[in-house]
Amino acid sequence: MDIENLIKNIKVKLLKNNLIENVKIEDKTYLHLKHASHDKNKFHIKLTIYSKNLKEINKIEATKVVNKILKDEIKYYIHSLQILFG
Repeated sequence: MDIENLIKNIKVKLLKNNLIENVKIEDKTYLHLKHASHDKNKFHIKLTIYSKNLKEINKIEATKVVNKILKDEIKYYIHSLQILFG
């Protein structure tokens, strides 16, 4: 999967869930191209999630919710996932 399709899939999955109002998705893979563990088929993604509901719970639980929604993408296409709650 290429990065554009991955970003589209992530956005659709996160926004489909009524817990999340908006999400900003950034490809940060370019920062890791020279790492020994770099895999050209896996990406480094930064999410900034805007959600009143997720801000009401602790960050660990909110992160678990996001990880559950994106479990397939994390398993197959994401090497690193940074999540910020805005």
